[in-house]
Amino acid sequence: MASYFDEHDCEPTNPEEQYRQNALLELARSLMQGLDIDSGSFDLSDWDQRLPPPAAKAVVQSLPVVIISPEQADKGVKCPVCLLEFEEQESVREMPCKHLFHTGCILPWLNKTNSCPLCRLELPTDNADYEEFKKDKERRRQREHRLEDLHGAMYT
Repeated sequence: MASYFDEHDCEPTNPEEQYRQNALLELARSLMQGLDIDSGSFDLSDWDQRLPPPAAKAVVQSLPVVIISPEQADKGVKCPVCLLEFEEQESVREMPCKHLFHTGCILPWLNKTNSCPLCRLELPTDNADYEEFKKDKERRRQREHRLEDLHGAMYT
């Protein structure tokens, strides 16, 4: 079967792009033909390419319940998910980032992903692999930052 680049008479700019394009083309062909997809040919271990797992159940259950004050109700503070204004004395959930949500709005969201719908602040998950990925990603970020600082110190 011809590759994406052969079919479109072009050359890839880098080998990773060629692999990705061929994988997508193979996936599309499989779906169109109704064939089983060979999941072994796709690398699904890279968390940068997948959605994060749900938030940890214990963390979700421990989100503080906040009562909407008269001042907040008068300001017309709204739930960012359903866009309805909070009522005075209504119980809502507060994320660690201080964003407020109706319980019925935020709990289904956190059962699908681990971040705030507004600012994407991530909550811990129950997935050990993902938590290790986050730690590795932070270590890489810190290492890059230290290298930039070192480079800057050498040339200033």
